[in-house]
Amino acid sequence: MPIKLPFRPRGGEFPPDLWTRCPSCGDMLYNKQLEKNLRVCPKCGHHFRLRVDARLAHLLDEGSFEERDADLESVDPLAFVDQKPYPERLAAAKVTTGLRDAALWGTGRIAGQRVALCVMDFAFMGGSMGSVVGEKVTRAAEHALDERIPLIVVSASGGARMQEGTLALMQLAKTCAAIARLAEEGVPYVSVMTDPTTGGVFASYAALGDVNLAEPNALIGFAGARVAAGTIAESLPPGFQRAEFLLEHGFVDQVVPRHELRDRLALLLGYLRPAEERVGARAAAGDGVSGLGGFNPLGFLAGGGERETGRG
Repeated sequence: MPIKLPFRPRGGEFPPDLWTRCPSCGDMLYNKQLEKNLRVCPKCGHHFRLRVDARLAHLLDEGSFEERDADLESVDPLAFVDQKPYPERLAAAKVTTGLRDAALWGTGRIAGQRVALCVMDFAFMGGSMGSVVGEKVTRAAEHALDERIPLIVVSASGGARMQEGTLALMQLAKTCAAIARLAEEGVPYVSVMTDPTTGGVFASYAALGDVNLAEPNALIGFAGARVAAGTIAESLPPGFQRAEFLLEHGFVDQVVPRHELRDRLALLLGYLRPAEERVGARAAAGDGVSGLGGFNPLGFLAGGGERETGRG
C-alpha cells in the first residue's frame, strides 16, 4: 500500500485564497503580506487593483471618513437585458463586493486637511459609470464648492455603463459641468487615475484635475488599443496608454507610487487651497506667497520691467 503524505504534491496549484501570482514578475505572493504592502508587489512594484475600503484607509486620517448618500442605488429605466437582466447583474455585484454601486463619496481629512473625496471600485461591474456614479461625483463636487474644500476623485473604471444607455452618457456632461464650477470659483480638484481609467470616465472628470496624478503603469485612455489604432489607420507605440507614456506627453502631471500617494496629496493640498484662503494668506505674509515668508517668485518679472523702463 502506498504511503499517503499530508503534504501538497509538487507542481500542484497554490490555494487561491492564500497566494496570488504577480502578472509582471511571476512571483507567488502571500495574500496577507500583499495586503500589508497595499497590494504592491515587493519584488517588481506591480500595482494590483485596490478595493475602495483599503483605498480610503490608506489615504485618509484614521476615523475621519464620513460617507454621504450611501443609500443611492441604480435602477433599470431601460429594462435592459443582455445575457441576463440588468437588475440581476446589479444584485450579483452587490453580493460579490458588498457595495451598492461602483463609487463612494464623503468627507475626510488628509494630514488634518479637510477634503471631499470620491473613490471608485473596479470590482463593481468594472467600475462602470451609471447614473449613481455620476450623481455621486457631482454631489462630491457640489459639496466641495459649498464648503470650499478641495475635491479628490480616485478613478478606476472601464467607462460608461452600457446597461443605462444614454442616461450613462449624460453623466459625462453633468460631471464636467460640476468640475467647471469648481474651477470658476477657485476650489482645487485633484484627480487620481488608477488602473484602469478608460472610456467615458477618462473622457470626462478624470482628466480635468488641477493636478492629474496616476499610479505606475496604470492603463489610461479613451478607446482600446486596437480601436485607437484602427481609427487612425496607423500603428501606435508600445505602452501608449500607460501612465508613464502619458506623463511624457503631458496628459498626466505626476506618476506616484501608491506608498507615496497620501504624502503627495497632503503636499499638494498645502499648495492648492481655495482662492480666498490664498488671498488671506498672502496678506498675512506681506503680499508674498503663502508659506514662502513673503517671497514672491514672480516678483522679478515686475522688477525687471521697472529696470527696463528706467533705462529708457
